[in-house]
Amino acid sequence: MAQSATIYNFDIELADVDRSVYETLRLRVACQPSEAPDYLLTRVLAYCLEYAEGIEFGKGLAERGEPALTIRDLTGALQVWVEVGAPDAARLHKASMASPRVVVYTHKEPGTVLRQLAGERIHRVDALEFYSLDRELLAGLVRRLERRTAFSLSVTDGHLFVTIGAETLAGAVTRHAVGA
Repeated sequence: MAQSATIYNFDIELADVDRSVYETLRLRVACQPSEAPDYLLTRVLAYCLEYAEGIEFGKGLAERGEPALTIRDLTGALQVWVEVGAPDAARLHKASMASPRVVVYTHKEPGTVLRQLAGERIHRVDALEFYSLDRELLAGLVRRLERRTAFSLSVTDGHLFVTIGAETLAGAVTRHAVGA
């Protein structure tokens, strides 16, 4: 019998100064048995960093052809396709054909992922946004991950400040050029 997904609940106070987004988020996120905790937390942070009206989690690892996150306008048209991890060039090519904006957030070593994409055919590769999250910040969040997790997330000048209880973790979100 296949294992079912584990549900994680996140209560997040989001203060994204860079985008003037201030929200209280209550997220129920399914984590597949094959999904690593750092991947799960990267999905949650990507949700926060991309938060806008119409944002939704994809089906995650349970549905291979789906993006990790999408943002759709009021008509249902896809506006943003968000990938997490280390998607291959064919997947990013497909995403760039389907959506006006494609964003990748990785918890992996960015140089390794970018080398795998170098020279590959990706539609509108120069428009692709590729971000890496600070791996020490993610490791700190993984150590504090519980089935119900509450934290405050402040974003300013590309830096994340996550406050869990009395402790604050900090790290950068770094943008990398894919087409270079």
